[in-house]
Amino acid sequence: MRYLFALLPVALLGCSAATATNTNVPTEETQNMFRKINDNLSVSPQISLDDIADAKADGVTLIINNRPDGEDPSAPQSADIEAAARDAGMKYIAIPITHSGFSGPQVDAMIAALADGDKTLAYCRSGTRSTLLWSLAQAKQGVEPDEISRLAGNAGYDITPVRAMVDALAADN
Repeated sequence: MRYLFALLPVALLGCSAATATNTNVPTEETQNMFRKINDNLSVSPQISLDDIADAKADGVTLIINNRPDGEDPSAPQSADIEAAARDAGMKYIAIPITHSGFSGPQVDAMIAALADGDKTLAYCRSGTRSTLLWSLAQAKQGVEPDEISRLAGNAGYDITPVRAMVDALAADN
């Protein structure tokens, strides 16, 4: 099942982005915005440049952007977030996911991005695409689908849109 899917379309509805103040301690709003999936990964809606300092204060060393440039022209674009992250001494990787779905190379890129075990913040418009991409990456590595679903659910995300693919990828391992 090398690539059972070329592109997996998913209905991606979400919540609006929140912003936090620029302080050295994560604010209550940021703590609610950064939803912990596991010890190494949190996901969130679109981050602002100020949120990078909050993420760093929370121990994040890698930011993964799952939002394509131009999706919201008023939001900070990839180059802006990358520059701010690097200025803060953090790694940055862009794996943009459009509303058309997920591809095998995107899943592989997420696996590679998470391989070093950095404390990571992945974001998109609502956090949903980041969570679903993480779910597919975990399944491809043989993590049990019920555990993936539990962790995503604990963070407030439902993997139902990709559950069949999660099951198929996990079964292939």
